[in-house]
Amino acid sequence: MQTVLLQQQAVGVMKSPYRLPGAADLWLRLICVFFYVASSSAQQELPVCHIITTGGMIAMKIDPVKNAPVPTLSGEDLVATIPGLRKMAKVEVEDLFNVPGAHMDPERWASIYKAVTKALARPEVAGVIVTHGTDTLEETAYLLDLTVSSEKPIVLVGALRNASEQDFDGPRNLLNAGRVCVSPQARGKGAMIVLNNQINAAREGTKTHASDVETFKSGDFGFLGTVDQDRVIFSRAPSRRQHITLNDERLPRVDIISMYTGADGSLIRAAMAGGAKGVVIQAFGLGNVNIPMFDAIKQAIDNGIVIVISTRVPNGRVLPSHGYQGGGKTLKDAGAIFADNLSPQKARILLMLALQTTSDREEIQKLFDR
Repeated sequence: MQTVLLQQQAVGVMKSPYRLPGAADLWLRLICVFFYVASSSAQQELPVCHIITTGGMIAMKIDPVKNAPVPTLSGEDLVATIPGLRKMAKVEVEDLFNVPGAHMDPERWASIYKAVTKALARPEVAGVIVTHGTDTLEETAYLLDLTVSSEKPIVLVGALRNASEQDFDGPRNLLNAGRVCVSPQARGKGAMIVLNNQINAAREGTKTHASDVETFKSGDFGFLGTVDQDRVIFSRAPSRRQHITLNDERLPRVDIISMYTGADGSLIRAAMAGGAKGVVIQAFGLGNVNIPMFDAIKQAIDNGIVIVISTRVPNGRVLPSHGYQGGGKTLKDAGAIFADNLSPQKARILLMLALQTTSDREEIQKLFDR
């Protein structure tokens, strides 16, 4: 913003009809030309930060008729609230769509993937920021982390409060996302989630609170780093990253089915009838189900459906350890795949991508073990 003001002032003086006596007028105009050229060069030398907007709470304001927040703000509206953003980067804004996080779907994932890869392919772009609703932000982050091969940072950012609230957290989060986007230390770390001054890796980061601004955490693994007042600090690097090509806009259908007390397996059979190519089971503990679910899982496997076992527990890996009927060992023996420490929603994404090219159990298990 300061650069723009200098340019405007310099141009104004150069165009002014008023003249100072002789050499003084010439010197003043030469000085203005110097400041104009210097400020223009400074702006051109800034790294390019490409912002892709998709909606979410960060783009919402209270609708006076509905008396509730709805997506309203454009990317330029957001950037205008953060003068400091243009001081650190040459900002580009691409409004892709403006939907709540709950409306995200695989077709929109494909659109985001295309926009991100196109932007990162340009040499002058330092990184990409994706604004997004927090309800599904971690899923989009993990999909991009798996499918985008660039070493440049991809920063996903959102807000827990809308722009009509006095303590709207969107501007600070977007400013911090910009700082991470242009940080040289952010290269090679894949897709990251940046909210509340904290940086989470796409694989581990998850929403842990429905409304708290410090909602995204990484469980046992901790944050990748923090965005402090003076600099961006990374404390670790994500070590379990892998790349899987996104081949088609229509990913294979994969459903998530939860294990609960008294589950009878009917939802698994419904998924089969509905055309699912794979099912992720949100099991108990280490990866255990009851007998009716176990019988339905075996039936699905016998019919060529790929079954992946995850857990409803926030931390820890699923393991084929229990030997009773429906225990993890019997599920593995029946042909189920184990999701390691991936949450059900992220296990679903990895399975969807894997099923593009293979349904081989051993090959898919290798992807989950990496």
